[in-house]
Amino acid sequence: MKESWVGPIKDTWEPADLLDQKIVHRGAKWDVVVEQVEIGNSVVQRDVVVHPGAVAVVALNENEQIFLIRQYRQPLGMYLFETPAGLLDHGNESPLRAAQRELAEEAGLMASEWNVLVDFFNTPGGSSEAIRIYLARGIAQVSGGRIHTGEAEEMHLPGVWVDLDAACSLVLAGDLGNPTTVVGALAAQSAMRAKWHSLRPAQAPWQAHARRKLVRPD
Repeated sequence: MKESWVGPIKDTWEPADLLDQKIVHRGAKWDVVVEQVEIGNSVVQRDVVVHPGAVAVVALNENEQIFLIRQYRQPLGMYLFETPAGLLDHGNESPLRAAQRELAEEAGLMASEWNVLVDFFNTPGGSSEAIRIYLARGIAQVSGGRIHTGEAEEMHLPGVWVDLDAACSLVLAGDLGNPTTVVGALAAQSAMRAKWHSLRPAQAPWQAHARRKLVRPD
């Protein structure tokens, strides 16, 4: 039997009935919970990573180049070229301020013009992580250079400016696979070709973050 959708083409907030929830791992940044939910006529169990949310920054200079940093990622055992990005430090942190902080800490850059570029869910089948990518323009160097914070993979973050079209070609060739790089570069290219009419204000509502799962207290 063919199933056809006839309603609006828009993601909707319709949480299934939660029958039980148990924390099975409390990590430094996120938790893993086992949830028992009723979906349709079925009662099922799902493992969920409860994530605080994250922001990323597509920094675009006057030459239409995107700034990428090279960072090690232990789950993959790989060095990836990424946009500056980071977790929200706490549930009430302003996403825009977090993005501005990450741009300074990871790239040593600041920007005079900020917009929301795109929002997405990184792994909706197993994690509540929502990511907002900002477009930052009017780029300038932070006085004194990058603010060195963190340890291990965050200690050394060499950066490079890459032509936006070239970065998109590298994404489509499979040479760049970090999610904020993939989504951010392609979204920026699309927005640029649309003469930036698709951009949202920097303070645009972020419903996915407002409705995030909360397990641990802030």
